[in-house]
This record gives sequence, C-alpha cells and structure tokens, in this order.
Amino acid sequence: MADDESDSDLFVSAREPPQRALTQVSPMVRRLVAPNASPFTFNGTCTYILGCDRVAILDPGPGDDSHLAALLAAVDDERVETILITHTHRDHSVGARALRAATGARVVGAAPFTPRGDGSTGLDSAHDRDYSPDLILADGERWQGAGCTMEAVATPGHCSNHLCFALLEENALFSGDHVMGWSTSIVAPPDGSMRAYMDSLDKMRGRPETIYWPGHGGPVVEPQRYVRALIHHRRQREVSILNTLADGPRTIPALVARIYVGLNPSLTRAAGLSTLAHLEDLSERGMVVGEASADGEQHFRLA
Repeated sequence: MADDESDSDLFVSAREPPQRALTQVSPMVRRLVAPNASPFTFNGTCTYILGCDRVAILDPGPGDDSHLAALLAAVDDERVETILITHTHRDHSVGARALRAATGARVVGAAPFTPRGDGSTGLDSAHDRDYSPDLILADGERWQGAGCTMEAVATPGHCSNHLCFALLEENALFSGDHVMGWSTSIVAPPDGSMRAYMDSLDKMRGRPETIYWPGHGGPVVEPQRYVRALIHHRRQREVSILNTLADGPRTIPALVARIYVGLNPSLTRAAGLSTLAHLEDLSERGMVVGEASADGEQHFRLA
C-alpha cells in the first residue's frame, strides 16, 4: 500500500505498471496482477505462483471472483499445495479463503492481525479480520515446497505482522508491501511503526537477494542500493519535519501541506498517517513533543 507520490524521482526506474496478464517472470515464478487498481495499490495486487505441477500461491489478493477464476485457470493442470501470505491487509489475504476452498491448500505465513489501541486510527480497518492460517511462520522459519524453499523474513513496520519471503533457489525476495519500486509504503499507526519499519529496512539491506518481487508494481533491481535510497528518503522526511517544526508548533495537516508539495489529494490521509509515524518515532527519541491545544487538535513542537 503506497504512501505518497511526491518523491517519484526516487522511483523512476519502476513507474511502469506490470503486465496484468499471467506472466512468467523467472524460471520458478509466474505473476498475475489482480484487477484492484487504486492510488494505494498501483495497477493491482501482484499474486505469485511458485513452482510447477505442485505449486504455491503467494498473496492471492482481494476477494475478487474474476481474479480467483484467473488463478484457477493458470494452475488448471497443477496441484496447489500452499497459499503463502505476507500480511493481512485485505488486498493481499482475503482471496485465500475462496482459494483454499477451491483447492484444499494450506494457508501459511503471516500471523493474524492483533489490534493495538482502540483501532480508531491508522489502517486497522484494512486488515482481514477473518484470516485464519493453518501455519504461522516465524522469522527464519522455512516452508519447503516441490523444488523450492521459502524462508520467512519478519519485516514489521508497514504493519506489525508483515513477512517477506526469500526464495532460496533463485536468491529472490518477495517483499510484499515493505519495499516496492513504484512508491514508498505507508506506515500508519497504531499498527504501523516507523521505528520498526526502519529497523526492517536495515535488516533487508544486509540480506543477499539480488531481486525483489513486491506486492504492487514491477521488480526491484539492485535491491541493496534501492533500500539504502529508501532509508535516505525517510531520513530526509524526518529532517523536513524537524525543520518545519523549528518555525513553531504545527498540526499534522499543516505539516503535510508544507512538506508534501504537489501531493495527490487522494493520498493526503496516507501522508498524514506516515507523518504521525515519524512524529511518534521522534517523540520516543526525545526530539519532538505533542501537545493538545484549545481547539482539541494535537500540535507538535521541537523538544
């Protein structure tokens, strides 16, 4: 799920939407893009089919009948053994229920969503509350399929239960919504955490994979270099917030208007949530203070 469009120069190498039709993207991987395009999902959720004859399907996408039919047609002469889930946002995991019913496959991967706080902010409503995995994978645990091995890589930040999956035979990583080539990811409190997101980026920067297959958009090439650029981008966003607060207390809408120049209006709330995530992190580090004002809106100032 995307954060904003204001830094498109950072993502110029991956601005073209991937082909929606079934596409063989590597010797072991096929991709099918769901028809759920939006400002947050690019041209749709990428569903991946791993292996041949006995296959796994990663992130079956939203509950869309046409996408399910296309998936089943793509594996018509094959046995679907496993459904892998990176995280439980509804555009990734809802399709697992109908796919499991149609194939008998086990659902494996991310843990169910556990609400934090009162669930009144952030993207808690975007989670699939009915998601019920047969097996939860912890960081470093592996799933062994027919001819392919997937290692779970815990990457909280975009949401607390986010996993990436490393395909060991191809030295590739399915990066879900944590790293995408077409845009930054939204980090929305209370479930999303900027500190956890940055720690997860550092973790990925140290991994050996040579290509990422994301949940939206095309592949991320030179991933270690790209992750360094994402870290720099987030640090620059932090500097922009601090520099703006140097002029005096600001509300989140005022910070967004000042910092996200030229932002698509449909992404204003997402930008506000990511700004809040930065402010929470800065507050935990003792750099920013939030105070309720007479108008009932929270104002932030430098500590």
